[in-house]
Order: sequence, then structure tokens, then C-alpha cells
Amino acid sequence: MILNELEPIPDTSLPLEPFRAHLRLGTGFGTETLQDTVLHGFLLAAIAAIEARVSKALLRRDFEAVFSDWRDPEVQVLPIAPVTQIHGVVMEDAGGATETVATTRYRFEPDFHSPRLRATGLELPRIPRGGLARVTFRAGMADDWSGLPGDMAQAVLLLAAHYYENRSDTRLNDGCTPFGVTSLLQRYRPMRLSVGSGR
Repeated sequence: MILNELEPIPDTSLPLEPFRAHLRLGTGFGTETLQDTVLHGFLLAAIAAIEARVSKALLRRDFEAVFSDWRDPEVQVLPIAPVTQIHGVVMEDAGGATETVATTRYRFEPDFHSPRLRATGLELPRIPRGGLARVTFRAGMADDWSGLPGDMAQAVLLLAAHYYENRSDTRLNDGCTPFGVTSLLQRYRPMRLSVGSGR
């Protein structure tokens, strides 16, 4: 499975002012924007690291999941949550020819941790031999920064500040995620109770 981000997070959606305040950067000297590129980079890095850790998209945008085979012929768990809309499912054969799957052949089951694509019949459409299934969808916890849960927004600022303050240190030391960030993210991590298809 490959997850592609079709729509990057725009710089205008990043919490630049709250991040400056969190870092206690000086103001009033006419140099406030000199580090904007650097701050943007650390915010994006923190968001990417947190999204990977909890399998959640923070800000809503479009993704594509590419499958060479369904994990279960009846249901496929999507790799990131929460999914708000399935745009479509397209089959691609070994030669690159594509065919859009009718929406009557599957249904979307929303779930905060494990959103699923489920067959309406006995099984999901078969993926062509040597081919792929491309599922495009929209996922994210909020449309903008102000809509994020407070603990998640704080985790991003803490991790971005950690990257900023240790930007010259290339050692891993005791790990790359501060304990405070890990604690804030704990309730967002998917529960793994058993090995299975995620039904």
C-alpha cells in the first residue's frame, strides 16, 4: 500500500503567530518575518511526524491510497483517518488502462481510528492481476488550525519547538519525540487489540 498526499498543507494554514509566541521570539525590531521559512519548515515537519505517529490527518486535504491487493476481500481499512469523504475508486490494469468503479459496489464506513471501504456485495471489486486500485478520499480532523483539538495543536507546537531548539544537534540521544508530546498524542493513537482485518 502507498499513501500519496494529493493536496499539501498551504503555508497560510500554519500557526505561524502562535509558534512565534511559543518560541518567545523577539518582536518590534522589524525582523519578525526573517525566520518564516525556517518556522514553516519545522511546523510542517512536526505535523508530518505527528500524523505518521497517530495515523491521523490534522488539517483536511485529499489523499490517494494505492493497493496492489485488498487485505480482506470484503473490507479494506484506509491508512489514515478520520476520512470525511470517498472521492472514488479506480482500477488500473498492468498496462495502465483505468476504469472507475461504480459507487454501488462499495460503501464507506466512517470511524475515527479505522475508516473502512466495504463491499456492498460479497466482495470488493477485484484488482486486476499486476494492476492497482486507487482510492481517493478527503481526510483530516479540522478545516483550519482553530478547529483542531487543543491538545493536538499543543503537541504540534511542542514538537516543532523541539526541532527548532535542537536544529544544530544531529544526534538522536534518547529519541526524537519529547515525553510531553507523546503524552498528548496517546489518546489519538489507534488501538491494536488483536491481529485481524479491522472489521
